[in-house]
Amino acid sequence: MTMISRVLGLVRDIVIARAFGAGVGADTFFVAFKIPNFLRRLFAEGAFSQAFIPVLTEYKTRRSHEEVRGLVDHVAGMLGGILFLVTLVGVVAAPVLVMIFAPGFLQDPVKYDLTTQMIRITFPYLLFISLTALAGGILNTYGRFGVPAFTPVFLNLSLIGAALWLAPRMAEPVTALAWGVFIAGVVQLAFQLPYLRTLGLLPRPRLARRDEGVRRIARLMLPGIFGSSVAQINLLFDTLIASFLVTGSVSWLYFSDRLVEFPLGIFGIALATVILPRLSRDHAEASPERFSATLDWALRLVVVIGVPAAAGLAILAGPMLVTLFQYGAFGLHDVEMARLSLVAYALGLLGFILVKVLAPGYYARQDTRTPVRIGIIAMVANMVMNVVFVAPMVMLDIPGPHAGLALATSLAAFLNAGLLYRGLRRSGRLSLGPGWRALLWRVAAASLAMGALLAWGGGDLEQWGAQGWLGRVGALVLWVAAGALVYGAALWLCGMRLKNLKLRNL
Repeated sequence: MTMISRVLGLVRDIVIARAFGAGVGADTFFVAFKIPNFLRRLFAEGAFSQAFIPVLTEYKTRRSHEEVRGLVDHVAGMLGGILFLVTLVGVVAAPVLVMIFAPGFLQDPVKYDLTTQMIRITFPYLLFISLTALAGGILNTYGRFGVPAFTPVFLNLSLIGAALWLAPRMAEPVTALAWGVFIAGVVQLAFQLPYLRTLGLLPRPRLARRDEGVRRIARLMLPGIFGSSVAQINLLFDTLIASFLVTGSVSWLYFSDRLVEFPLGIFGIALATVILPRLSRDHAEASPERFSATLDWALRLVVVIGVPAAAGLAILAGPMLVTLFQYGAFGLHDVEMARLSLVAYALGLLGFILVKVLAPGYYARQDTRTPVRIGIIAMVANMVMNVVFVAPMVMLDIPGPHAGLALATSLAAFLNAGLLYRGLRRSGRLSLGPGWRALLWRVAAASLAMGALLAWGGGDLEQWGAQGWLGRVGALVLWVAAGALVYGAALWLCGMRLKNLKLRNL
């Protein structure tokens, strides 16, 4: 289901790139969408889910169904009430939000006014998608992973429809995308409600500030609001600096980030979604051996899939961007600039995935403070590196200073992941099983073989751009398939077998 969603997400970005390119309209929409989307990561699948699922799992394991229903009703009432107020403030304060998150737009009244207008349309998405995350958290806790994973499909379909059908009918075409976001929020929430009814857990929102479960979730959320979304804060800081760079910088970062989000979402976020309820159950049942085995299993999968994904993404960055986006208003110069930031983001893909997988090792134990402390260190390091990398490039007029922002984000992700890993090891919550040394050299050898093939066959951008869209797609599919085949064959020849990746039953 996540694969379907991500593929449609790529189609969505292709349509947007073709219709709006990397100009003023695209820059303003991406900023207008990024702000509520950032808050969504905090209130939805970020801090809220990481606080809510462990508590809900504990209720499900140790208490009656009626008590679980009471918790769901009270959480829905509190979350809905708070988010309604936040949404109202966001709509009213849209001009201030532009000044905070994209101050460079103040120099261009057209950008500033258009961004303000679209924030007022997109901001209610925060309310709907956060309630959708509440529903998804319940379904995930009860092992119904497919429905929440499929739900983002409706956002992609809505934006595709807005770009193709609604935009030509609007006075300012790009505002159609903002309305597409609003509509998607409503549809995504409505889609999950019947499945909650089947479980007998359709929320009946009630305010109960003194409810034990609500208070525990709130205590866990407060530090997690910051710590769980360090990567998003870093991306927002990138956007802030990029708003001062040449027009197109925000869009180049967006399109390159979207390609990194493809493997991150299909694998990293999906894996984290699956292991959080399992880790929460292991903790609730006081089973440290199973807890450690689950983390060990997840880390092995991260290495086997994340390393070749990062290598392939970096090597085929140009061909992917040409194939997916170089049509209509998105030109070769845009491809070249987006390629710089995509390579920088690809270098950090493994770090991004590791953060997603290691953080649940803390959240499942209802420890949100430790990731916060680590997140603060990573965020400060990212901000410092932003200045260190970008300022010299701007002063020396070196092309592509936006790529320095992407590189800083990647390095900060590795710092974050390293500190999370060290904390789990020191606390005794993670103990690596046998076979890691063999796993690492096998993956390294197979990735080198795959990388050599792709570097030899990738060609240059002019050759890719000279082909029609069908030729580009065919060539890209061929090389991706060839790379995957070589990687898999090399792993097998090095002695890797599927049984090496099975979760140990303890």
